[in-house]
Amino acid sequence: MAQIQEAELIWKDGKLIPWAEATTHVLTHSLHYGNAVFEGVRAYKTDKGYAIFRLDEHTARLEISAKLCLIKLPFSFEQLRQAQIDVVAKNRFDQTVYIRPLAYFGYGSMGVSSKDCSVNVIVAAWQWGAYMGEEALRKGIKAKISSWIKPAQFSMMAKAKASANYFNSQMANFEAVDAGYDEAILLDPQGFVAEGPGECLFIVKEGVIITPPNDTSLESITQNSVIEIARSLGYEVRRERIARDQLYAANEAFFTGTAAEVTPISNIDGRIIGKGEMGEITSRLQKAYFAAVTGKDSKFEHWLTYVK
Repeated sequence: MAQIQEAELIWKDGKLIPWAEATTHVLTHSLHYGNAVFEGVRAYKTDKGYAIFRLDEHTARLEISAKLCLIKLPFSFEQLRQAQIDVVAKNRFDQTVYIRPLAYFGYGSMGVSSKDCSVNVIVAAWQWGAYMGEEALRKGIKAKISSWIKPAQFSMMAKAKASANYFNSQMANFEAVDAGYDEAILLDPQGFVAEGPGECLFIVKEGVIITPPNDTSLESITQNSVIEIARSLGYEVRRERIARDQLYAANEAFFTGTAAEVTPISNIDGRIIGKGEMGEITSRLQKAYFAAVTGKDSKFEHWLTYVK
């Protein structure tokens, strides 16, 4: 995972301010109790300048997450949308950009109840290339089934992209990396494959692409995009449960996500997946995905918001 590369400006509570001034108090409510919602969005360089990928869908999901977590956003959809455009337009970037909108309960009230807390909103952006490195995109990564499971649907607000939901992800990722792997895979409470700590998972078996249902997971925008791209290429895509042994026996496997994009998995729990390298279908999907996000495929240009 790459370090943050500081930019010049951050949007905070309605205006652009210098990066170093985007601070908050140590007694901020969400820092203590974990109730915050956020998005991960990317902007790519295209022949027409920067384009933000599926901006409207990400902004809508931020609003839904806030509603689920009882965070009353003080800004409209249009304001939040424009804020993301502004942080790309007003900073000087020359590489792929990662955008992070975040809404959280601010300073002024303490205790479990957030009822009397103010709400702060920020949108930051910085240059961020391949999440796990360029080599991972080409050759694939090693993943480990985690001892941590995905929380049950009734135990957490699974459909909210909430900060608290990522505690398990942190523990799973640490466990995997500490054991010499690149990333973790979490199972659901029934023992089926759920997802990665911050990614959705796909396998390929005999030419069919399979990805788990979203029973206990966030409704993924990138997963949805890859499914649509795959079907446009003529592949059969199934949403069905994947058992652990099915994962090991897959011909190909890959992660998807705003940060991960389309990252092949070459090894799971010491078992070589396919030929131990990026498979043919994964390679084709990865190329098609990057063509879509960089404006090179007109079929998917409606997913792009160009930054003037």
